[in-house]
Amino acid sequence: MANASQLLDNIQENYFNKEFRALNWVGSFEDYLAIVKKNPAVLRTSYQRLYDMILSYGTEDYEDSRKKMTHYKFFDDPLENGKDAIYGLDAYLMKLMNSVKSAALRYGTEKRVLLLHGPVGSSKSTIARLMKKGIEAYSLREEGALYTYEWVDVPKFFDDPENSPKETIPCPMNEEPLHLIPSAVRRDFLKDLLGEESINYQIDGMLCPSCRQIYTELFKLYSGDWRKVLKHIRVKRLLLSEKDRVGIGTFQPKDEKNQDSTELTGDINYRKIAEYGSDSDPRAFNFDGEFNVANRGIIEFIEMLKLDVAFLYDLLSASQEHKIKPKKFPQTDIDEVIIGHTNEPEYRKLQNNEFMEALRDRTVKIDIPYITKLNEEIKIYKKDYNNEKIRGKFIAPHTIEMAAMWAVLTRLEEPKKANLTLVQKLKLYDGKLIPGYTEDNVRELRKETVREGLEGISPRYVQDKISNAIVKYADESTVNPFMVLNELESGLNHHSLITNEELKKRYRELIQVVKKEYTEVVKNEVQRAISADEEGIKRLFANYIDNVKAYVQKEKVKNKYTGEDEEPNEKLMRSIEEKIDIPESRKEDFRREIMNYIGALSLEGKKFDWKSNDRLAKALELKLFEDQKDSIKLSSLVSSVMDKETQEKIEIVKTRLIKDFGYNEASAIDVLNYVASIFARGDIQE
Repeated sequence: MANASQLLDNIQENYFNKEFRALNWVGSFEDYLAIVKKNPAVLRTSYQRLYDMILSYGTEDYEDSRKKMTHYKFFDDPLENGKDAIYGLDAYLMKLMNSVKSAALRYGTEKRVLLLHGPVGSSKSTIARLMKKGIEAYSLREEGALYTYEWVDVPKFFDDPENSPKETIPCPMNEEPLHLIPSAVRRDFLKDLLGEESINYQIDGMLCPSCRQIYTELFKLYSGDWRKVLKHIRVKRLLLSEKDRVGIGTFQPKDEKNQDSTELTGDINYRKIAEYGSDSDPRAFNFDGEFNVANRGIIEFIEMLKLDVAFLYDLLSASQEHKIKPKKFPQTDIDEVIIGHTNEPEYRKLQNNEFMEALRDRTVKIDIPYITKLNEEIKIYKKDYNNEKIRGKFIAPHTIEMAAMWAVLTRLEEPKKANLTLVQKLKLYDGKLIPGYTEDNVRELRKETVREGLEGISPRYVQDKISNAIVKYADESTVNPFMVLNELESGLNHHSLITNEELKKRYRELIQVVKKEYTEVVKNEVQRAISADEEGIKRLFANYIDNVKAYVQKEKVKNKYTGEDEEPNEKLMRSIEEKIDIPESRKEDFRREIMNYIGALSLEGKKFDWKSNDRLAKALELKLFEDQKDSIKLSSLVSSVMDKETQEKIEIVKTRLIKDFGYNEASAIDVLNYVASIFARGDIQE
């Protein structure tokens, strides 16, 4: 067995040394050419690298309303276990990925700014943050490796190189080392190096001003001996890092009076002018603007359309020509993904400003609306508000669901079909089945909308109000839907983004719609808990099937008590069928349908039980509930007197709510009391 020292040495050798050597690789220009020959992918452009990075996490194809969809797993944020996961926006992320793919294939989109457009809180900045985070992590992986170079043993003063001190100067723009190959011979050079595979790679761009000056001076020094110039080149692995400002840039507009385009393209270093003797010496210039540092990677423009006009001119050449213009220097080549995001008012200003036509022409707008699928909206809130994260407080079932339902309802446009409610539309979007509607109808509903998802309540508002409810009701051990819905409603009075009183009125009305929906949900759960007598429901099912079989086959049913043959019990059959709205005129069809289903299962060697048909199962549960509700006397909960037998039965129902529906003791009692109050008013519906 190895001792402690050996174990530590093994970790150092097998993990840290190995990783350090890989990530801190340095070598000569010729060493780099050997790497390129072995793995030409190191020559990819920023867009190609971004596209490959996203695909490296895998995809998943599925159908939504008969439309083929692709889910990119990268947007689940596997890097931080879903911290920045994007939910419910696959259709829009597909459009974004189509643009990225087009740019990676050099179809023209690489000369555009990717502009994410949508309402506040629709996850535009989260998408940009994910991409920056992803490309940073990708550069650490072997398949995402990229390289740059630095100049070593360079004379500080070329007028007397023999006596001049020597210095090491990194390429300030972290350029691709093959920029050192003259552009006139690059294509042939790549073809000789890579063979047929060279067609997939293209090295664009020239040396930055700093490297160009050093290159020129050394070329003169060695009387045109290019091989001697290359002896001063040391190639190294390039690790992208937002914190270190390497390959990832972020620009956020400030007050217009304080904006300066040098923040994007760099500025003169006045301390070094004295050292190098001239402000036109590129070594006396800081190539540290956001465009400079983002070279080979990605730059994000936060609230891009708030930029001063002077900045937007820089943006035009950066996107179309892939060039920037540092002060006192010629245009400099860059290779980076330019992604910006903006909200709707700012985008409308761009549309209405005829002077901004050039920018509009160089922009690919990608809508990032609010989520319109309830299930996906729920995921946003459950990530932060769940019973594992919220200590000392129990979040009752449906609390998050109802908050999410209200948020989604505010974003939906009223359906044009007169017989379809907004809640039904929400359920159709969520994949629920509603009689009379098909997947084609759902596609039509989406097509007939104009601004669906671009208006409504932001997830941030809902998150804030859920937090308020948790804190506000400090003495309560449980947070229930009514607490959160009341917070959502009262918060509308002070909502800074909603000034339209008609809109506030509509949102309040939708709160009442959600409360009504919640009432139906809990009534149904209590009904199911009361009728959850497995043996009782099996007996009822067997009785119903015996009578249906006799009815369809025109036979009689043997009474198990008297032993006499009797006509099928029409009253029993109809009492069950009416629970799922089977009209008198359709009863025969339904009964034959059940018998055909039983026969089909029998041929497959399968057994038909009470759960086999969803509609029949629901009818049986409701029938059993109707038969048992009077014996349980749930309404006695609201009175001060309760006999022991009723108390025991209610205890059983409460236990079922806890076991089968996710309640705890307190929330189960709350729900029973709430449903009991409805019983007391006589509001319960069959």
